Amino acid sequence: MTTPTTPTTPVAGRVALVCGSTGGLGEATARALAAQGARVVVTGRRRERAEEVAAGLPEAVAVGCDLLAPGAAATLVESAERLLGPVEVLVLNGPGPAPSTAAGFTDDDVTDAVGRHLRPQRDLVARVLPGMRERGFGRVLAIASSGVDAPIPGLATSNVGRAALAGYLKTLAAEVAADGVTVNLALPGRIATDRLASLDAGRAERQGLAVDDVRAASTAAIPAGRYGRPEEFGTLAAFLCSDAASYVTGTAVRCDGGLVPTL
Repeated sequence: MTTPTTPTTPVAGRVALVCGSTGGLGEATARALAAQGARVVVTGRRRERAEEVAAGLPEAVAVGCDLLAPGAAATLVESAERLLGPVEVLVLNGPGPAPSTAAGFTDDDVTDAVGRHLRPQRDLVARVLPGMRERGFGRVLAIASSGVDAPIPGLATSNVGRAALAGYLKTLAAEVAADGVTVNLALPGRIATDRLASLDAGRAERQGLAVDDVRAASTAAIPAGRYGRPEEFGTLAAFLCSDAASYVTGTAVRCDGGLVPTL
C-alpha cells in the first residue's frame, strides 16, 4: 500500500480567490496562502488597496469588486479565471453588518442578513464548484465568526446571516466530499483588525465608556489574555485550504484564544 505524502508547500501553484482581502482577516489569509506558494486573486471594494496588497505578494493579481452589487460574483470569477486560471481555492469573506438587536430585528434586517452573508457566497460557490468537482480538487472556506457557535450580543444580523451560511456550507460539504472538495468555516474570535476596533469604539460610545476600558473587559474574558493577531488566523485559514487538510471537511474551526466556553 502506498503511503500518502504531505507536500512541503501544501498550496503551491493553486489559484486562490480570497474575497475581502484588502484588509483584516481576508488580507491575512491572502498573505498566508501566498507565503505557501498559492497564486492569489486579491479582491475587495477598494481597487487601489487591492492593487497595493497584490503588489506585495509573490504571484498575485487584483480585482476590484463589491460582492453586494448585482452580478458581481459572475464578474469576479470571470476576471479571476481570465487572469490566473480556474479557481481551486475559494475563500468566502465580506463586510459585517452594523450592530443590531434581536428585539428590534426588522424585515430589512432579514433581507440584509441573507443578502450580505448567504446570497453572494452561494453565487460564488455555484460558479467555481463544477470545475472543482470535475478536477477532483477544491477548497471552499468561509471566514465566519465565533457567533456561529455562540451568538454575539448586539450583532443579531451577523448572527442570523452567518448561521444561514454555516447551514448551507455544512450541507454542501457532505454532498461534495467524495469529489475531493472540502468545505469548512474558520471562526475568528476577537482578532485585532480594523473591524474589531470599530466595534469596540461603537460599544464604548453606546455605553459611555473609554475604548481602553472596553478592550480591557473584552480581554479579561479571553483565556489567552489578549486579542489574536491577524497572521495567527491567516495561518489556520491557509492550512484548511491546503492539500494537507484533505480529510478535514464539514467543520468549523475556531481561532479565539479559548473565548467560546464550549468544545
